[in-house]
Amino acid sequence: VVLANIRQPYPEIAPLQHVPTVLLIFAAPLLLIRWPLSNKAVGALLLFWLLHTLGGRYTYSNVPYDDWAQLLTGQTITGAFGLSRNGYDRLVHLAFGLLWVLPFAELMRQCTGMGWPASLWTAFPFIGAASAVYEIFEWLLTILIAPGMADKYNGQQGDVWDAQKDMAAAIAGAAIAALWLMRTGDRSAR
Repeated sequence: VVLANIRQPYPEIAPLQHVPTVLLIFAAPLLLIRWPLSNKAVGALLLFWLLHTLGGRYTYSNVPYDDWAQLLTGQTITGAFGLSRNGYDRLVHLAFGLLWVLPFAELMRQCTGMGWPASLWTAFPFIGAASAVYEIFEWLLTILIAPGMADKYNGQQGDVWDAQKDMAAAIAGAAIAALWLMRTGDRSAR
């Protein structure tokens, strides 16, 4: 989070993006003592938070991935895939679904003793619900606390269906992860 704020390009939005991450960093050791997770699950969460922190640095809508791709490959991602908007926020929603299934499934196994398949499929609706709650929180935050920054913070980029598409991306990621882990997951967990 510290690196993400060096020469911060959007300092007025940075606190909204990074304060929750900083709070989680401080809470993580206590949470992991109370509810220990495998290294794979912690790695998945860490990867998600790194993607989130990068997005927060650039207010999601302005992550310069096209510039980076142009430098590396000579073409843009937007051009290669025919995108009409910056899709980094959608990528992070997909990553939320992909990367949170394993940690949630492990917690379900610990807390309820449910089997591996049941814990994976319980993670699927959790991702959908958490995604919906986040979209509502994001809407309330921009309406109540930062109405002047709503466009910058939300990253809708003119898409009235942005929240629904973000939730769909998270649910798709969760379905992919649950199916993958069901097929190839930790054999010792079964």
